[in-house]
Amino acid sequence: MPTVTLARHAMATRFEFVLQGDDPVTLRAAGEEALAEIERLEAQLSLFVPTSEIAHVNARAAKGPVRVSAEVLALLERAARLHQETAGAFDITIAPLLGCWGFLGGPGHLPNEARLAAARECVGMDKVHLDPDRRTVRFLRDGMMLDLGAIGKGYAIERAVEILREAGIQRALLHGGTSTVYGLGEPLEGGPWKIGLRAPPCPSAAPSLEMPVIRLHNEALSVSARWGKSFEAGGETYGHVLDPRTGRPVAQGPVLATIIAPSATDTDALSTALLVLGHSAFQPVAARRPGLRAVLVTEASQGRFIVTGSGQEAFPAC
Repeated sequence: MPTVTLARHAMATRFEFVLQGDDPVTLRAAGEEALAEIERLEAQLSLFVPTSEIAHVNARAAKGPVRVSAEVLALLERAARLHQETAGAFDITIAPLLGCWGFLGGPGHLPNEARLAAARECVGMDKVHLDPDRRTVRFLRDGMMLDLGAIGKGYAIERAVEILREAGIQRALLHGGTSTVYGLGEPLEGGPWKIGLRAPPCPSAAPSLEMPVIRLHNEALSVSARWGKSFEAGGETYGHVLDPRTGRPVAQGPVLATIIAPSATDTDALSTALLVLGHSAFQPVAARRPGLRAVLVTEASQGRFIVTGSGQEAFPAC
């Protein structure tokens, strides 16, 4: 049975598809259509594309209601619900804080405290008014900006899967920048798709961390981690994952959070929220989504890490 592999750069990352089926022509056509949809979504949702709907909202919504497409409004309403479910740990209004810390397209730097305080006043979904009847978005404070970076890739993967299903594709593995993966059906060899999680960087003296292999069958997996984009100042390391409620980088709790669920949009958003909130947040979030699974990596003493799973057995520690 043929296998077709496709890739494209979009949303500042690389999307890759592995499609399996009887007809390579059908596989390739469906894959190209799904990738074209991801490019369309980037043009619609990116705050860095001046002609996008989100850029239009960011430029005008503080002055008055801005009309958006039904699709964008539905995504913003979904983001608002996720914000509420996570007690504000997931927040698409975080852009002013990212800019303040230098992470909005830059390497990062310590902010001026006065500017940080001002940015915090511009963050919070309670300051965004969504009108479903008029299909408008309005900011209740000047200086607000939307950034869908913590949900956009997951949403794009979810839409791509819908297109593949509509085309009759039953076996596929999709990923966007390796941070969100979706396993459609099962691979030719049978069983679920198997995804290995990347271990956090361990000190050279510590033994290698044994990470679990996650099995996906019509499910998505998203990973958020504290390492990656960061900078050092005054002997401290500051990462790019910010807590919208405090305005500061996440410095305690898990160093990696993985969420597994049927919706790639949800896993993308919830993995970020779980990294911010820590272990205690899983059960309240899982209560709304039966079957939700999670893997968390937490730093212990002397450069060791502990890997735990919710809904599955504990994993060995490093």
